[in-house]
Amino acid sequence: MMFKRVLIAEDQESTTISVQKTLADLGITVTQYTYYCDDALMHIKKSLADEQPIDLLITDLSFEEDHRPQKINGGIELIRQVRQANPDLKVLVFSAENKAAVVDMLFKELHINAYVRKARHDAKDLKKAVETIAKNQIYLSADLKQTIRQKNAYEFSDYDVVIISLLSQGTLQKDIPAYLQENNIKPCSLSSVEKCLSLMKEELNFSKNEQLVAHCKDFGII
Repeated sequence: MMFKRVLIAEDQESTTISVQKTLADLGITVTQYTYYCDDALMHIKKSLADEQPIDLLITDLSFEEDHRPQKINGGIELIRQVRQANPDLKVLVFSAENKAAVVDMLFKELHINAYVRKARHDAKDLKKAVETIAKNQIYLSADLKQTIRQKNAYEFSDYDVVIISLLSQGTLQKDIPAYLQENNIKPCSLSSVEKCLSLMKEELNFSKNEQLVAHCKDFGII
């Protein structure tokens, strides 16, 4: 069953117009929109009080600050509060954000129903997402599926994370064993550190430690 009442939380007017057109193509004509997260939460609570609940929220993650102070400063916090107000509300994130750790968290912790990345052909992607979640199914953009798969391809141990974190802080590889020894972290030999880094780089197809560190930052591992 297609959605009846949709709220769009998006601070770019051109994007809002594009989303409204996509929804209209699906026969959804009752849409509200707001440029602010505080207003979005207010609309959702009011719709519940009026017993005419919004059944789909489409929201961006990043909202530019302006002259108007906001209690809710972004889409993630908005979704978190929406989940408390109405746990059953369908939530579709439409954002340029492509970090796997962020997308993964939104599905696993905040139980969003769809994630569409702003990119080429995103109108087609958005339409498919709305149709999919109307059938009570989960939707994720194809390019992000590959990103999530890659993130989950290698399981980083606590030991791995310590070593990568030290490298990211500027610690030289040859100085890592001293830190491990001081903090009673084993194995602490230089050969063990080298072997650990070599395995991670091989599994993730990197040739340099810098690439490994950058990857872990991008995916929220460190």
